[in-house]
Amino acid sequence: MLSTIVSLPTSSFPPIALGFMGLGTGYLIYGTQELFDFPKRNADVDAATGVWGIWLPGFCQFVTGVFLFLGLVFGTFTAKPLYMAALAFSAYGIHWFAMGWNRLKGRSEPRVNFGMAIGFLAISVLGASVFLGAHDTPVALVFIGLVLVYISDVFATLKPNLPGLGAFGERSLGLFHLLTGIWLIYMMFGVTLDFALGYHWWI
Repeated sequence: MLSTIVSLPTSSFPPIALGFMGLGTGYLIYGTQELFDFPKRNADVDAATGVWGIWLPGFCQFVTGVFLFLGLVFGTFTAKPLYMAALAFSAYGIHWFAMGWNRLKGRSEPRVNFGMAIGFLAISVLGASVFLGAHDTPVALVFIGLVLVYISDVFATLKPNLPGLGAFGERSLGLFHLLTGIWLIYMMFGVTLDFALGYHWWI
């Protein structure tokens, strides 16, 4: 109904590169600390990573998600898989606001993240299904990486009760953060060069 009241021109430039850049950089920051324990966590490291978590994966994804939802409502974007992208960027952005804030404040009780990890595992599986169904393999690979991240996160939440399994979950979380982060940075390059210069990378 809103699209019949306000008519905006269609666009071929959804702002997905911003979301890829924000999440990818956040994953590189957090993944390095989780996998290599570098730098070791203390109050200063938690404050720094918390700020980055809020502003990079948090704000960049949230802005991207809201922009995509508005573009879909007003007919600026018409590709149906972008609905899944809007859902994911918005939800993951809000998720990172909370993650970054908790880290900033030094709150490190992992067990409260169990339900969160299940919910975001569900969104990740949904995203992989949508983009595989849309034959968009590069974006589907992002969501497959996210599936592995949140499976690892489920195990990481068990650390207070099952220390060995929880520690394994934390290390694998760092590994999949780094691998998915590298792929997200690649996607940022691919999307931007495709839109700006017409280069057709594998995207």
